Amino acid sequence: MPDVRTSTPGPVRPSTDVITDPASGPAAPPSATELLDFARRTAADAELVASLPLDPEGRTWLRLDGPGGSEAWLIGWPPGTGTGWHDHGGSHGAFVAAAGELNEQSLTARLPTEGWKTLELADDVDRERRLPAGQGRAFGPHHVHEVINPSDTEHAVSVHAYYPPLPLMRRYSRTGHTLRLEQVERPEEWG
Repeated sequence: MPDVRTSTPGPVRPSTDVITDPASGPAAPPSATELLDFARRTAADAELVASLPLDPEGRTWLRLDGPGGSEAWLIGWPPGTGTGWHDHGGSHGAFVAAAGELNEQSLTARLPTEGWKTLELADDVDRERRLPAGQGRAFGPHHVHEVINPSDTEHAVSVHAYYPPLPLMRRYSRTGHTLRLEQVERPEEWG
């Protein structure tokens, strides 16, 4: 997970993440809706949310065991911090604010994943969501967004889950209607 500080060496197992049925064998990969359900249940775990160390200088995180082989994170957001524009490398996912509030700006247009460096966006592709504690959203594999803690004084905490586990993240810069691919990050670089 890029742009975060590690606060624990290994995954923390939330109390509610069972999706498999031993009688019928392995379960199908979790859907975005199932990831959202997981994120909601996990965000409601007050003890787990309170266990996340918060740092006034940067985001903090705990890796969680997500359902069905998904990648999941509990993330702390200091006041005013954000992710910048990015995608999830073809993974679908979900996130829920567990404490505080997050704002999400996203694009409603599906972007090509390869073969471009700069795109001009249409006037009507922007969407903004306010996500207070307990609220979240699921998204598909072509989702491009940025997430921000809009508070000047309060930390926010959120739960995120992705399937398949993030193969990469593309980072973008945006000026007006121009979106530019700036960097492709792979998990081995996030150390």
